[in-house]
Amino acid sequence: MRRLVMWDIDRTLLHGGGVAGRAWMTAFTAVTGVDWKITPDFGGRTDLDICTEVFASHGVTDCTPERFFERYIEEVHGTRHLFAEQGALLPGVRDVLDALAARDDVVQTLVTGNVPQVAAAKVEAFDLSGAFDAQVGGYGTDDSVRATLVRRSQERAQEKYGEKFRAVVIGDTVHDVAGALANGALAVAVATGGNSMAELTLAGAHIVLPDLSDVAVAVDAITR
Repeated sequence: MRRLVMWDIDRTLLHGGGVAGRAWMTAFTAVTGVDWKITPDFGGRTDLDICTEVFASHGVTDCTPERFFERYIEEVHGTRHLFAEQGALLPGVRDVLDALAARDDVVQTLVTGNVPQVAAAKVEAFDLSGAFDAQVGGYGTDDSVRATLVRRSQERAQEKYGEKFRAVVIGDTVHDVAGALANGALAVAVATGGNSMAELTLAGAHIVLPDLSDVAVAVDAITR
């Protein structure tokens, strides 16, 4: 049985330099006419979930997530060159992706809280797109709940390839771990984001790494 390796993006693969966050705030004010006042915790959450909180905290009742996302995607598209200029690829990422891509028993994709177009812009900025089968990913427009994104990715992969996979989720937050455990997936956590190794372990991650800089250890953890 092959492995479906589902990667989170932000703080797992890369640091985006705050570009998407600034685009989010600009788009919000442009669409709603309301000044930005309260910044939520974005880490490990889906864009649908964040959108609901932002609308509620700013008293917005006459805007849909779809309308907001359309403008948000436009803002990201206009500033996408800044991801590579102001952000960074995290240690070991490219080598781990390349090592997994060379294996016949692995399919890599994205399970991220980002909407698909923004996810694509982030990985394209660091020339990572070729590592992933984006068609079978799970994205922030699929559902508000992170676990559902994992399930949708599994369903899409099975439908496309006509086979079941061993699921592996790689992320940096307790939300990623919870999404993996809810779907019976192997939870590989990296402490490169907002949660410590201890917090990720307590959340139930099967394997916790400080980062992906030790490529051999990371690949073994993902494929064992």
